This record gives sequence, C-alpha cells and structure tokens, in this order.
Amino acid sequence: MLLLSHYQEEDLPISVHPMVEPTPDERIWQVVASIPYARVASYGQVAELAGLPASARRVGRSLAGLPADSRLPWHRVINAAGRVSLPGAAGERQRQRLREEGVAFTDGRVDLERYGWVP
Repeated sequence: MLLLSHYQEEDLPISVHPMVEPTPDERIWQVVASIPYARVASYGQVAELAGLPASARRVGRSLAGLPADSRLPWHRVINAAGRVSLPGAAGERQRQRLREEGVAFTDGRVDLERYGWVP
C-alpha cells in the first residue's frame, strides 16, 4: 500500500479504514494521491500500482467520475505517450495545471524521462 505523502486522508473522496479492503476506485485514488508535485504517471502505471494490471481505461473512468471539487491531483495522470488524453477545455486545463507545477511540454508531450514518477 502506498503512503499518502502529499495528501491527507480527508483529501480522498473515500474513507480509508485499515480493516476494510479498499475498492478498486479507492486503490486508484490512493495511488493518484501519492503522485508528487511536478511529476506525472501514466494511466497504466497507476493501474499497475493499484493492483489492477491491464486496467488503464478503468483508471480513466475512475478519475472522470471524481467530483468537480476533488483535491486529488488527477491532472498528473497522462497517457503512456506523454500526452494529455482529455479533449478540449478539460485537456487545456490539465496542461495548464501541469505547467503551473513546472512540467514542460514539447510538441504536446511531457518528457517522461524527466517528469515521470518513479515510486
């Protein structure tokens, strides 16, 4: 289980209880909460770390279902090619939030060697 080093339990849209097995969504959110500032992870990486191999799309659906006021750093999850997958204004908002953290884009991509999260 990853430790929530950057976010507190109250930031998660769940109640983490040590005696109850977290749901797949809760495991995804815990991993996302652990992604450090100015780092990114791919949907597939989040799935693997959450114990859900080959479930990158599940991660996308889980993040899409977060409440609008969620404090989870959902914007730090991008595709395996280093691109933002969200279309339109949502994708631009994600790119802007990453830029504000110092993550640079070159030709629409994030350099995963430089900004990729290694837990």
